[in-house]
Amino acid sequence: MEDYENHMSLDSVKQLQTMNRIMEDQFEAYLVSTAMVLGVAGGNGLEHVRQEKYRTVYGVDINGEYLRAVSKRFPDLSNVLKCLKIDLIREADQLPEAQLLIANLLIEYIGYDVFQRVVCKVKPEYVSCLIQINVDDNQWVSDSPYLHAFDRLDQVHHQMDEKSLATKMQKIGYKGILQTRTQLPNGKAFIRMDFQKEK
Repeated sequence: MEDYENHMSLDSVKQLQTMNRIMEDQFEAYLVSTAMVLGVAGGNGLEHVRQEKYRTVYGVDINGEYLRAVSKRFPDLSNVLKCLKIDLIREADQLPEAQLLIANLLIEYIGYDVFQRVVCKVKPEYVSCLIQINVDDNQWVSDSPYLHAFDRLDQVHHQMDEKSLATKMQKIGYKGILQTRTQLPNGKAFIRMDFQKEK
């Protein structure tokens, strides 16, 4: 986890800091009291959870070590934060419901179809996603001394694009309500896409 976070926070990458700022807005954007963060990893952004707003925030990850580290990092959130070790590809049926679903840099690893299943199980009012796009033909992981933290991820990485994600969400009854773009170093960009369940 440390190598992953070190890589993501390098000046030449700047993804951890950028995602942290975006997560602050994701947590505040909607009138909800329950949220779920998919692929919570080390808990980046959880410091923006306001306990006067949130009754429950689920942190979901496949890696039990990450979840233990998150619980240790945020003892002040122990009344609100519920860490769940779930493999989204095989165990999506174990997910509870939540009003807001946050999926940052995660759909790339599980694919659109699994993500659709997850959304249908969680039944959120709002979905807020962050996807990374390569503006040029660069490799999807920026060069750094910590590249080994991404070994074998090539095997599961799916290239994302906004149009496909919007179409997949529409098919399960979610309309796009927000789209923003944040430029990153190394020819990459974050696209935030928010969706609302259609009535």
